[in-house]
Amino acid sequence: MNATTTTPALGFGIIGVGMIADYHAQAIAAATGARLVGIATRSAENARVFAAKHGVPFATTSVAELVARPDIAVVCITTPSGAHLEPALAAVRAGKHLVVEKPIEITTERADELLRAADAAGVKISPIFQARFGEGARALKAAIEAGRFGRIVLASAYVKWHRSREYYTGWKGTLALDGGGAAMNQGIHGIDLLQWFAGMPDEVYARKTRRVYDHIEAEDTLSATLHYPNGALGSIEATTAAWPGWSRRIEICGEHGSACLKDDHLDEWKFREAQPHDDAIRAAGPDPAMASGAGAPNAISYQGHLRQIQDLVDSLRDNRPVAIDGHEARKAVALIRALYASAACGAPVKL
Repeated sequence: MNATTTTPALGFGIIGVGMIADYHAQAIAAATGARLVGIATRSAENARVFAAKHGVPFATTSVAELVARPDIAVVCITTPSGAHLEPALAAVRAGKHLVVEKPIEITTERADELLRAADAAGVKISPIFQARFGEGARALKAAIEAGRFGRIVLASAYVKWHRSREYYTGWKGTLALDGGGAAMNQGIHGIDLLQWFAGMPDEVYARKTRRVYDHIEAEDTLSATLHYPNGALGSIEATTAAWPGWSRRIEICGEHGSACLKDDHLDEWKFREAQPHDDAIRAAGPDPAMASGAGAPNAISYQGHLRQIQDLVDSLRDNRPVAIDGHEARKAVALIRALYASAACGAPVKL
């Protein structure tokens, strides 16, 4: 912890010690009012190495043993995407709150099973969508809610990233555990931001392909057109096959203004009616907590996870809702599954 508090620190556990677990461990260590108590993973050697690296006092290969600990109040689920449900349910049944890496699960059915269990148990789920905590993203959301764009005309997301052929080993790119490819794994942050800003489309028409990485089951490229209930249109483009990888872009264009969020930097910010804070927003540099993973998955910062984990800790202390809950995280999964359904049938799909 980076500060002391008058109340005992919340104990955290982590299930799964792949690459993203390192970011969770760093975020917990930096959060005020949190401490990492234990970890669980299938490999005893991996558990030992991770525990030594992060100074974790308890390591086990048993999920049941971890979630039974009374000094653990929150469990981070950092297993492969399609293996979130089972350890999450074990934690919920033990009365633990959850931090769940994106996506919350790879199908709406599995997500709904988890959400029903958590609601019945009265525990909180904080699903990782750290991009929502960026300064640029929050400025854009506030402008939309204030009506500065007027009627939105176009709302689109572009995630043109690069992953190496070697990246696709193990569970990556498999349908059973990754749940999809460029849309479900990499594009999901941009897709979540898009629906947070513009709402859910009511119809999508998508195509997907393995343009470069033909050795994987999932897509390396997807393109879709969107129709929103209010009449606006939009697009989603996602790929992991575009070298060297460009910054993620979210574009919101309306009758009274338009903006482009490039990673978390508002690269374009123009309105018919200026406001005093516009110059400061345009002058603001990229939020350092929101480093881009466009060219490499390990190029991101743990600071985004820290903001979200701190929000959960504060919500438990203050008895308030988390900034992003599990039901909100389900929306991105539902949208991506609709994209996949449209690509499979070659026709528009209604949500």
